[in-house]
Parts: sequence; structure tokens; C-alpha cells
Amino acid sequence: MAVHVLLAAKTFPLVISRTRENTLKPAKEYKAQSRCELPSQEASSSRRHFVAGATIVTILTINYGLAPSPVWADDKSDDEEEKDGVIGALKSLFDPNEKTKSGKVLPKAYLKSAKEVVKTLRESLNEDPKDNAKFRRTADAAKESIREYLGNWRGQQEVAQEESYVEIEKAIRSLAGFYSKAGPSAPLPEAVKSEILNDLNTAEEFL
Repeated sequence: MAVHVLLAAKTFPLVISRTRENTLKPAKEYKAQSRCELPSQEASSSRRHFVAGATIVTILTINYGLAPSPVWADDKSDDEEEKDGVIGALKSLFDPNEKTKSGKVLPKAYLKSAKEVVKTLRESLNEDPKDNAKFRRTADAAKESIREYLGNWRGQQEVAQEESYVEIEKAIRSLAGFYSKAGPSAPLPEAVKSEILNDLNTAEEFL
């Protein structure tokens, strides 16, 4: 019997080989098909994720304005504006001149001194003489600011023709003229006080 099997194997080798091939072929084909199907499933999943992600981005962009390019542009614009502001502040800090309300460019030191005269002299004129301590304090502040102003700017050509200079000089002269006649302790008449305050208000318009 064994002899017959061996003979059959030797006689029909191709038949047995083909039979084995036919038997194994479905398994190989199944594995090949399985391997081919997996990429297809992953690709489908990736497409679903991509579509879902794109949908979320679209919704957020529409509802919350999440558009990156304009934001970057705004940030850049803000940075440039901030830089320009810092440079402008530095230039203004070291610039000895300053533009007035009327548009003229005058020395900062003059403008500061003139504004101080207007402020302190107005406060002194509006103070109640009955409150002796407070009246003396405001009068001393006005006297000091006037002394500093006249010492630094009286007769200076760069400001002597300015409206503010002319009006402050008128106010000081009116005050000095009254006290030189009536005495330092005489009460200031309302007419003189009103005239001086008008001069100060006019001067302030040009500072």
C-alpha cells in the first residue's frame, strides 16, 4: 500500500502540487484582500476627521472671527503705533520747544513759567483776604512766580512779541501800579481785580 502511495506521488507530482496550491490559494487571497481593505478604512477615517476638523474651523471662524491673518496684521500695526508713540515721546522730551494752543512753537521753559504766573496770580486774586493765613500763602506763591518769570523772560526777544507775554505784562503792571500808589496793604478794588483777571485769561488762551 505504501508502495502505491509513493508511486502515486512520483507519478502525479503536478496534480498534488496543484491541489495544494488550490487549497492554499483562498487563504492567501483572503489575507491579501484583508491587507488591501485596511488602508481603505484608514483613508476613510482620515477623510472623516479632516472634514470634521474643517467644519469646526469654519464654524469658529464664522461665529468668533478666528481669522489669523488680520490678527497678525493688527498686532503688527499696534506694535508700529506703539513704537512711533515711544519715539515721539522721546523727541518731545528732549525738544526745548513746545506747540501752544494757538499753534505757535515757543520755549518750554517760558510756557511753564508763564502758566505758573497765571495760575498763582489768579488764585491770589480770588482768595478771601479775611482768611489772612491762606491769603498770605497764595500771595507769596504769586510773588515768587512773578519774580522768577521777570528774571528769566523780561525783555527776551524770542517771546516779547507773543500775545501771552503782552497780556501777562499788562496784568503785572496793573497790579504793581495799584500797590505803588495805594500801598502794599490796601485792598484791591474789584475793577482792578477784574481787569487783571481778564488779562490773565487772555494770556492763558495763547499758552
